[in-house]
Amino acid sequence: MIYFVEDDDNIRELVVYTLNSTGLEAQGFSTPQKFWAAMEETVPSMVLLDIMLPQEDGLSILQKIRSDKKTKKLPVIILTAKADEYDKVKGFDLGADDYVPKPFGMMELVARIKAVLRRTDSVKETVSEYTVGCLTVSPEKHKVKVNGEKVSLTLKEFEMLCLLLENRGIVLSRDQILNRVWGYSFDGESRTVDVHIRTLRQKLGVAGELVTTVRGIGYTIGE
Repeated sequence: MIYFVEDDDNIRELVVYTLNSTGLEAQGFSTPQKFWAAMEETVPSMVLLDIMLPQEDGLSILQKIRSDKKTKKLPVIILTAKADEYDKVKGFDLGADDYVPKPFGMMELVARIKAVLRRTDSVKETVSEYTVGCLTVSPEKHKVKVNGEKVSLTLKEFEMLCLLLENRGIVLSRDQILNRVWGYSFDGESRTVDVHIRTLRQKLGVAGELVTTVRGIGYTIGE
């Protein structure tokens, strides 16, 4: 089941109809209040969120989803007319799995939903722990330690770090990182990877040196 929170009746009904027609069971909600009531009953396999909503904006809803242990890993896609880079980065930092600006094509939306569902399903196959030098990362427990001290990362920083560790010894391009962590190469924005790598290194402290830049190509990790 996919939940879609959208106050525009026409958009909500069209998306729900399209998803149900393509074999993706969906239910729409016009207000956050109705959505939260449904969440109390059943947790869906994915949530689609508009940002501009009555009662409570979509980013606030996303933040609550990520702060609850029961829904922390629930896939969430943001659908909104607010398409500038600040809103994209803010949404991703709060833990959005993808960001689709309006207007969007129905088939593209269906393809992105399926891509996110495939990607989140594959997370279950990750190893229990990575250790490189003074850095220890547990994907399952979402924990990072440097010299035994806990380090707090955003969801996207953590996903980038795990991706580099999964591909240790392999140089990943910025496009590859965008595709794997954000789901697709959204316009422009290989610099978003650079910004997240920079903050990741800062937070890792001495272990930040493990993340290496390969000029003209991308990033890798190693001792």
